Amino acid sequence: MNVETHTHCPYCALQCAMTLTPRAADAALDEPTLTVTGRSFPTNRGGLCKKGWTSSTLLDSDERIRTPLVRDARGELVATEWSTALDLLAQRIRDLQIESGHDSIGVFGGGGLTNEKAYQLGKFARIALGTSRIDYNGRFCMSSAAAAANRAFGIDRGLPFPLTDLDAAKTVLMLGSNVAETMPPFLSHLAGVREAGGLIVVDPRRSATARLTEDGQGLHVAPAPGTDLELLLGLTHIVISERMYDAKGVEEHTIGFDDLRRSVAAWWPARVQQVTGVPVHALRDVARRLSSGAETFILTGRGVEQHANGTDTATAAINLALILGLPTRPGSGYGTLTGQGNGQGGREHGQKSDQLPGYRKITDPAARAHVADVWGVNADDIPGPGLPAVQLLASIDEPDGIRALLVHGSNPVISAPDAGAVRRRLGRLQLLVVCDFFLSETAAMADIVLPVTQWAEEEGTMTNLEGRVLRRRRATAPPDGVRSELWIFSELARRLNAPGRFDVDPALVFDELARASAGGIADYSGLSHALLDDGREAYWPYPSGSIGTPRPLLDGYRHPDGRARIVAVSVTARPENVATGDELTLVTGRLLEHYQSGAQTRRVPELMAARSVMEATMHPSTAADRGLRDGDPAVLENSRGTVMATVATSTTIRPDTVFLPFHFPGEHSANLLTIDATDPVSAMPEFKTAIVRVRAAAAR
Repeated sequence: MNVETHTHCPYCALQCAMTLTPRAADAALDEPTLTVTGRSFPTNRGGLCKKGWTSSTLLDSDERIRTPLVRDARGELVATEWSTALDLLAQRIRDLQIESGHDSIGVFGGGGLTNEKAYQLGKFARIALGTSRIDYNGRFCMSSAAAAANRAFGIDRGLPFPLTDLDAAKTVLMLGSNVAETMPPFLSHLAGVREAGGLIVVDPRRSATARLTEDGQGLHVAPAPGTDLELLLGLTHIVISERMYDAKGVEEHTIGFDDLRRSVAAWWPARVQQVTGVPVHALRDVARRLSSGAETFILTGRGVEQHANGTDTATAAINLALILGLPTRPGSGYGTLTGQGNGQGGREHGQKSDQLPGYRKITDPAARAHVADVWGVNADDIPGPGLPAVQLLASIDEPDGIRALLVHGSNPVISAPDAGAVRRRLGRLQLLVVCDFFLSETAAMADIVLPVTQWAEEEGTMTNLEGRVLRRRRATAPPDGVRSELWIFSELARRLNAPGRFDVDPALVFDELARASAGGIADYSGLSHALLDDGREAYWPYPSGSIGTPRPLLDGYRHPDGRARIVAVSVTARPENVATGDELTLVTGRLLEHYQSGAQTRRVPELMAARSVMEATMHPSTAADRGLRDGDPAVLENSRGTVMATVATSTTIRPDTVFLPFHFPGEHSANLLTIDATDPVSAMPEFKTAIVRVRAAAAR
């Protein structure tokens, strides 16, 4: 094994480059097995965040699962041999298939799996299990942005341009993203626009990213929670009514402008101010900055997308970008900031309920025939579309719903909306199987837990937020008793007499993925581990014989006629009424020190020392009205659940809002309060605007 291993961070989609070096011979025994150093790379330029610097700590954690666990007759998880656990699992699957049909088995994947594992998981579900019931936690992350981009552009690539294009920007409108905490190395790409005074941050909180606009470096716009769509419609109204749009580009490259003009006519500035709370002068200022003609970008994040109208809100941002001519203008652009480490690649190759590898629709006969040929099966043997994540989990309660669930790279007990209901449903399954490296809150409920390799113990590829395909490299051997999911899929497929091949070598799996993706939207057919190991920049689409596509929209949109679709959207009723009286709007989000459900970062002592307590951030006047002060224990509650938190007052948040991070478990889990209403297009849940009441804990 090499003394130094060049790889990428296991956390977010920035996929910062790092070098792993074995611990020095004279190092203290409590130091990590691998030392992490930042590596020069276009996305992170040698920088890492706290999570990246401490990432190797988890490899040596005493909490690692090192042997399969099976729940015994007393209800306890006990150590078991691999052959015994897999034989039992295969038999339980066969019994359920006979009793309740193949669709009684569900599969729940993750946006942190490598491309190889995400691909093989989709294949395993459809031809080894024969089930259509597969989806993944990316449904909770990127689905609205993906649906909007596909609808408008004919392609969904988070950033359809290299991140370094932002370096020369004069104006950047950033909606619903707190990159200063979620991906700090990203900030180096905003240095130029801040110096130009052109950073515009839309966020109901004065977040760490919003504070970057202070001292003349930009503008912070703080609309009422859940009113981003109205804000975007209002900005579009101003751009059109004041004729600041790119009329020539709209006529030549888009369809639907007249419908858009009519749809925004009712959103004049004074009305938008009344609904959003953003002053008319600020609305006009933003519209004019965006229309300046200089290098301009519009970027969206989860804050505007994780709503029951998330697709329409993302579409409104795209419409604004389209009429300004940004996506096809060199030096400008529109994009969305992918969250999970492989959030881009994870949705391209078969984990989603409606997709086959290469971002193909599972209902497309030609796509089915192509993939079936690669898999060595009949097209009719591939199941049709399944259920998106929220509906998949809810189907546990239905007569023809799933009876078993296999979970890979996800922790839905913490990350799913209305988490209390999800926990109760999982408890009613006849079989719950979790592949993980720690006993997450979901794994702790499982009937069978299978220990799997971590990032530095495996080979593979990831696709970052730019659509750049990267090599993940093995730097150390996994503990004895730990296996890769690829090996698990292969062993189970053999026991289930599945057709086709289930290779264990990631390079061979990638080669098959490349063939399966050939001709698809996300075409990887020109790529291989060997090519990536040569250091080639690899942006998909990367068909055989090409050099990749770093800016896929500069050559036109990906619809057959080459035109973008402007889709007029309108404001619809919210899943819950606006907060009234003593109610507050709950906004959820991330902390610098933690990631996703916290299953990993809560096991890093340095990160927990920095952020170990669940805090409810609220305005001082809001806290005072409820008899609360900094450090007081408080209860947040609604009809779905109750959360305990410590009060943290701050003037950076609106008085009508309370903020909770979603990284903590048990009675501190923010998603006990969120609602499982979903977007009708993307099936994204409404994570961001639950209505809650807050009171002192002593008043229980």
